[in-house]
Amino acid sequence: MIDAAFAIPGDINLRTGGYTYDRRVMALLPRFRLRISHLTLPASYPAPSADDLRATARVFAEFPKEAVLLVDGLAYGAMPAEVISHARCPIVALVHHPLCLETGLPAERQTELKATETTALQLARHVIVTSGTTARRLSAEFAVPAGKTTIAEPGTDAAPRATAPSAAVSPGVIRLLAVGSVVPRKGYDVLVGALAELAHLNWELIIAGDRDRSPQTTKALAAQIRWRNVSERVRLVGSLDEGALGDLYARAHLVVMPSLYEGYGMVLGEALARGLPIVATTGGAAAETVPDGTALKVPPGDVAALTAALRRAMTDAGLRRKLADAAWAAGQKLPRWEDTARVIAGVIRDVAR
Repeated sequence: MIDAAFAIPGDINLRTGGYTYDRRVMALLPRFRLRISHLTLPASYPAPSADDLRATARVFAEFPKEAVLLVDGLAYGAMPAEVISHARCPIVALVHHPLCLETGLPAERQTELKATETTALQLARHVIVTSGTTARRLSAEFAVPAGKTTIAEPGTDAAPRATAPSAAVSPGVIRLLAVGSVVPRKGYDVLVGALAELAHLNWELIIAGDRDRSPQTTKALAAQIRWRNVSERVRLVGSLDEGALGDLYARAHLVVMPSLYEGYGMVLGEALARGLPIVATTGGAAAETVPDGTALKVPPGDVAALTAALRRAMTDAGLRRKLADAAWAAGQKLPRWEDTARVIAGVIRDVAR
């Protein structure tokens, strides 16, 4: 048995893509001859206080040198070299997407995070990423050699095929679903702007995701919804458990992902697994996560392009059925969570040798 720990900032039960990834992987790693423990890092990451950095250094210093430390990138990329140097054991960094690429950061903070993350990644024994896009970006912009990187795409659970896309909806309402926390990077303001231009069509939008991570963004989005006179057609339902979210997927005619950047885009995998047609941006890895033919793809932040794609998808039932068929076929080929954990376990075993 190999001893390892997974260091994760804050509450691991948060319903975000990154924390879901961490939970699922940590639960499965023991199947691969690993004795895994959970190290809880301060919740302030990626903006830790001086006290939190000192606490992290103490945790690292106390960790056995014979073990392997897997560190979530939400914390690792914000750690100064002097904190990381307290670890006596090899470190494997898990990068969902580079911290400096988060939308809405001041330029000074972006520059600071870019320097911190570049240095931190040099100190890691190995780096795990969730997509080929992130692997290439780390190589090109963060000086991480390709041979030091392993891709472990998020798993996707098998799910029943959604029937709504194939059903006749005219003159009924076309139900749109967007999933993800209400933060600037998710581009919900772009989505609401696009849908406001299609007020003559019969649609409703549900946005399912944490409304508390960026209260300012949530407040601005609510104001935009009121200003564009779509309050009766757009609902922010907050973070939902798997059952409630599954019910929304089952009722949706179309999944929309307007993100400006994604390190993978787990919602896209969930939509593919259910055979749901998709309208998505090409921000970050999203362009590769959804195969051509399963989605209408538009540039991130382009209101006009998103409006045009939504109009096509909502007015053409035949197109939705075609996208749904392609999505269902692609969804059956996606990796499962056990595949993801197997890849990560292999990295940990190699590093432990």
